[in-house]
Amino acid sequence: MRRRVWLGLAASHAAVGAVGFAGGIYVLPILTAPPPPAAAELAALQQSATFRGVFRRDLPGSDRLHWGEGDVAVGPSSVAHTGRLAPGPDYQLYLSPGFVDTEAAFNALKPRMRHVGPVKGFEGFV
Repeated sequence: MRRRVWLGLAASHAAVGAVGFAGGIYVLPILTAPPPPAAAELAALQQSATFRGVFRRDLPGSDRLHWGEGDVAVGPSSVAHTGRLAPGPDYQLYLSPGFVDTEAAFNALKPRMRHVGPVKGFEGFV
């Protein structure tokens, strides 16, 4: 009987620890995200953009945990996003020569993409 109690306690504590760990992985990037860029800065970068794009939430590669929405402006020395991204621990920004809507399309084009850097904010970035 005592062994069953210990096994039950160990299992319940392990389950709570796993849920807490998973929750921490999700919440930590939100807590450590920098504040969104100023609206004036985003507007100025949008005006001087050479290329424009859109992040849409309804693409086949999007799901409840991986999505983005908003406008993207690419200039000679900066990239500005006005919109929102799903919180995540390790977003990276790439410039792609073609349209990407799934992970398979991303992997196919990745050798020809240019890696720009990490994305730390979820309410727009520069």
